[in-house]
Amino acid sequence: MIGVLLADDQALVREGFRLIIEVEPDIEVVGEAGDGLETVEQAKRLRPDVILMDIRMPGLDGIAATRRLAQAGVAARVLMLTTFDRDDYLYEAMKAGASGFLLKDARRDQLVHAIRTVATGDALLAPALVRRLVADFCRRPPPGGLPPAVAELTGRELEVLRLVARGLSNTEIAKELFLSEATVKTHLAHVMQKLDLRDRVQAVVLAYESGLVRPGVED
Repeated sequence: MIGVLLADDQALVREGFRLIIEVEPDIEVVGEAGDGLETVEQAKRLRPDVILMDIRMPGLDGIAATRRLAQAGVAARVLMLTTFDRDDYLYEAMKAGASGFLLKDARRDQLVHAIRTVATGDALLAPALVRRLVADFCRRPPPGGLPPAVAELTGRELEVLRLVARGLSNTEIAKELFLSEATVKTHLAHVMQKLDLRDRVQAVVLAYESGLVRPGVED
């Protein structure tokens, strides 16, 4: 059973999410929070699998709350929700440690799919979001140097990381590199372990911030 914590300052929004979730046989709401500080406290106490996190909340916003949870070592996956389709929110949410990003007007099936996706340890990072992230990096200062741990990656692992950063799925990477999907998953697991990354979201951020992948430049 996937335990979900609802974090939103609007009670009606939380109730709407609860109604959607409670009809699913494999998902349950384990708690609710109305602001960022309460979310952090509830997450530490309840240990949910997934947190539906509103970005705009009083006291401590969703991005700051996500950052605190990551610093505290809370294992819950954060699915960031907002009514604002803004690049800076996307970038900051990813930097803070969110595993997914979804607009509040998403369909019921999209929300449920997103919860299941991040609960399995994967990241909800659609190609369209990657393209927006790339456009955002084009407006930022030049990237810093590569983390020392990148030197531990094999040539194939670097290829997989670059393709992940460009928004390709495991299936697409397998076709691009003429590998099996299982082999791609193994390479990606090694990348995550060597670079101490939680998921694809962090891999994308690291690749662009370090300059391993540059917007508009193909390998």
